[in-house]
Amino acid sequence: MTVLAAPTPNADVDHAADRYADAYIRDILRDCRTIAMVGASTNWNRPSYFAMKYLQHKGYRVIPVNPRSAGAELLGETVVEDLDDLPCPVDMVDIFRNSEAAGHVVDQALTIEPRPGVIWMQLGVVNHEAAERAEAAGCKVVMNRCPKIEFARLSGELGWNGINSRVITSKKRGL
Repeated sequence: MTVLAAPTPNADVDHAADRYADAYIRDILRDCRTIAMVGASTNWNRPSYFAMKYLQHKGYRVIPVNPRSAGAELLGETVVEDLDDLPCPVDMVDIFRNSEAAGHVVDQALTIEPRPGVIWMQLGVVNHEAAERAEAAGCKVVMNRCPKIEFARLSGELGWNGINSRVITSKKRGL
């Protein structure tokens, strides 16, 4: 039996405060090339569809995982039923499921060989217990974030629309 060392504290990550250093996110997005998207939808107006399409256009291979759509084609990829059915190793498991379901997804992701280096839980998805298990197994974890949004924010694309540019703001200007 292999005993895994406790994860070392990381000043770039504070799950409880929902804080991730830009360098931590940037490193993940730079190093990952293949993503399993659990909960990917074939419905074009669902957030997972937009995220998948965007990430593909940025050069990522995104493999959709959804038991209800298994076998269908989604944006050029065949939807697989389960993480055990992935056609190739993945660098990241991106979870588009609720916080409770994320625990099971993380547990399944930790059984994949080779193990993905990153567990990413989408906006609104927070499961601290699952994050602890993943980190104890050596994975990086991000919760309550979207890789599509983070990629656009860190690459400056959000600034093209005035977002995150200090030009457009919801705050009232002083007189």
